[in-house]
Amino acid sequence: MSRAVLAVIPARGGSKGVPAKNLAPVGGVPLVARAVRACREARLVTDVVVSTDDPAIAEVARGAGAVVVHRPPALAGDTASSEAAVLHAMDAYESTRARPVAAVLLVQCTSPFLTAQDVDGVASAVVEGGADSALTVAPFHGFVWRGSAPDPAPPAGGRSSGGHGVNHDKATRPRRQDRPQDLLETGAAYAMRADGFRAARHRFFGRTELVRTDAARVLEVDDPHDLARARALAPLLDTAPTALPRHEDVDAVVLDFDGTQTDDRVLIDADGRELVAVHRGDGLGVAALRRAGLAVLILSTETNPVVAARGRKLGVPVIHGSERKDLSLKRWCDEHGIDPQRVLYAGNDVNDLPCLDLVGWPVAVADAHGSVRAAARAVTATPGGRGAVREIAGWLLGEHLAPSA
Repeated sequence: MSRAVLAVIPARGGSKGVPAKNLAPVGGVPLVARAVRACREARLVTDVVVSTDDPAIAEVARGAGAVVVHRPPALAGDTASSEAAVLHAMDAYESTRARPVAAVLLVQCTSPFLTAQDVDGVASAVVEGGADSALTVAPFHGFVWRGSAPDPAPPAGGRSSGGHGVNHDKATRPRRQDRPQDLLETGAAYAMRADGFRAARHRFFGRTELVRTDAARVLEVDDPHDLARARALAPLLDTAPTALPRHEDVDAVVLDFDGTQTDDRVLIDADGRELVAVHRGDGLGVAALRRAGLAVLILSTETNPVVAARGRKLGVPVIHGSERKDLSLKRWCDEHGIDPQRVLYAGNDVNDLPCLDLVGWPVAVADAHGSVRAAARAVTATPGGRGAVREIAGWLLGEHLAPSA
């Protein structure tokens, strides 16, 4: 019987720094789902397990393709170690799958920019390179200082009563190229020989290999500021070509109206009637989506006759005047038997954020608010009202708007 290379992702529900942290979306994808995706794309990983005590995390993990192991309360508290969770997950996996584990990986979903190459790097060091354990590291060139031990950590801008150099001498400041290479533990991925890990009960034992990764991707989400930085970086660090949805990924397309199908401007005549401009290419795109068998919905906060008129013109149902667009969307999905993870939602402003968090394919138009772009899994190159919907249809159906085979 072949032996497994098992990736274990600890993801408990409790988090003091960022509530529901492991479900927080970065680039439109929950952190736990990002970690599952990186592990599933790795060449050497045979199985991916998420260890959690939280039903919502378990649901997202299963949707991303992981096996879920329920973590008992004794292993889910603030003081429980990641090693204990991994050992429990290994035992649960082997007892249910009757397949021995050759190597086990500890993968942290708080590292949002972990790649499949990083996961394969630590796995290869153990499985193919003969190391006992391995971890991801990044080059580090800074001078490290340590404050006086009794002092509490001062706030930003505060002063410590004293300090000393850790990796340098105060009197000698060698150039970077003259110093030994320091490497920072990224906290993202670790690999261990399974039998050695069970004996040592910690992640560093025997010959430990250091697997270098891109320093630009090193970020651990521990507080709200880290999460904000991750969301700002996602459009730059996520690989755009793989972020675009295909026809087979989506069952429904839900479109915001103002700012997504219009340029967000409103013209008001002397009688108070509102006029907006729409793009003919968007109408062409919506018609092609419907011909391809995709459900299409217009969802708007505003109660406005122009929204209903546009829906009639396109032959698309409209829900407008919705104060809670996410609840309306969830209800519509339930009524039509559509999994929200197979919905593409396109929006442009902050009132779209709850819907973006709900669906599997959150999309922002090019001129969307920054927070919306940060929460999106994909961003159009075209602004709202100028063909953004036509562009989305092209992603799904090809530039000629023909359904994929």
